[in-house]
Amino acid sequence: MARRSAHSPTRKAARPAAARPTRAERQAAGKALHGKSPRTSHAEWAPAARRADPVAQVIASSKGRIPELIPIRYGRMMASPFTFFRGTANIMAADLATTPATGITVQACGDCHLMNFGGFATPERQIIFDINDFDETMPGPWEWDVKRLAASMVLAARSNGFAKADQRDAALASVRSYREHMAAFAEMTPMDIWYTRIDLAAIFAMFTDETALSRFRQRLAKATAKSLDIRDTPMMIEDQGGQPGIKDNPPLIYHHQDANLGKGRSVVEFGLERYRETLADDRRALLDHYRIADFALKVVGVGSVGTFCAVFLMVSADSDPLFLQAKEAGPSVLAPFVGKGDYKHEGQRIVEGQRLMQAASDIFLGWTTGTQGRHFYLRQLRDVKLKRLVEVFNRGTMIDYGTICGWTLARAHARSGHPARITGYLGAKDTFDLAVAKFAVAYADQAERDHAAFTAAIRKGRIEVYVEH
Repeated sequence: MARRSAHSPTRKAARPAAARPTRAERQAAGKALHGKSPRTSHAEWAPAARRADPVAQVIASSKGRIPELIPIRYGRMMASPFTFFRGTANIMAADLATTPATGITVQACGDCHLMNFGGFATPERQIIFDINDFDETMPGPWEWDVKRLAASMVLAARSNGFAKADQRDAALASVRSYREHMAAFAEMTPMDIWYTRIDLAAIFAMFTDETALSRFRQRLAKATAKSLDIRDTPMMIEDQGGQPGIKDNPPLIYHHQDANLGKGRSVVEFGLERYRETLADDRRALLDHYRIADFALKVVGVGSVGTFCAVFLMVSADSDPLFLQAKEAGPSVLAPFVGKGDYKHEGQRIVEGQRLMQAASDIFLGWTTGTQGRHFYLRQLRDVKLKRLVEVFNRGTMIDYGTICGWTLARAHARSGHPARITGYLGAKDTFDLAVAKFAVAYADQAERDHAAFTAAIRKGRIEVYVEH
């Protein structure tokens, strides 16, 4: 038998077979939780008496990040309460830990806001809609993802200048969709849930605004027409002395003076070899057609700015390109409140969580450890990815989008089990929906207060920012 490397994937021990309760019994168990955690109790939000200073929490979350990128992170967070909220999953995790919960655990996203959903191509080259950020994923309370999504809907609606009633309706739409679709998943077999995907036909059917639908179709056509061929990607690749290289686009993509292939080829190749060990044999065979040609640092998102993120340009013998993205994996923001989880390697935690929640994951998804013991995960830099133009959403489009996100989250949670118990708890009425919508409005107010404290700290010189143009 072939020996496995010490870096090979570690798997959870198989659970012994046992009689499982029926669907009806699981639903009854969920309904019985009303006494422990009334659905109306989820409306409650009040900051804890000794709630940590939000500015101090932001500064603490920058520990270990690339120093010159931290002001960019702060500059992006300064833009609005919504961008601040996106960059502070750690603050909301601590706050959610003080709110009611049923005790039903799912594989949680951990940073479930509306900008962490989107369209992308599956390995079969079909476009689906799904969650696309799993840096914080861990087993945790299902309610936390629902509440963070709902609060993000309120903040996005506020950023677009919507009336208060429309802000609440956007949150309500996401929660109602979660409840209704979870009820549908509760009636399905585990295999049927596993194979469920939210494809373009389903997305198109959800849009009620013809202008928004037309805009989405145009952007889809543009995205799918793109190719990562070395001959037609001047934005990504340039000739470097007869060899293909990554074109700098500072401060978003750039070659670092201390972290580049010229100085660190052995370190990069060490990491790539350990990454290769986490792939299935067929993916290894595919990866082996390519060699490393260049790598550059990349600035991504809001909350992730400053963590080590790099783009690797891999080329075949005929100079066909493959882009991989490596991202540093730190502890989940949920870990202090739900425990350490099943995986010692943070990159593996992210990869395994993503595979469990997503309907289709990237074929090059894997993890590695650097020479200094830092954890990373890698995936293909997608050539088809549909970004959300939330800034131009009108009321109807925001509600449609919230409905799609709630549906997607329900599917992701149902894959890791307990849809019947969650449905039993939620019931057929909108009691839970209304409660979480009320919570979302109150928590959006909290995010605005925290953002105000953050901007005050900037004015006082406590925090240095860089505003991109």
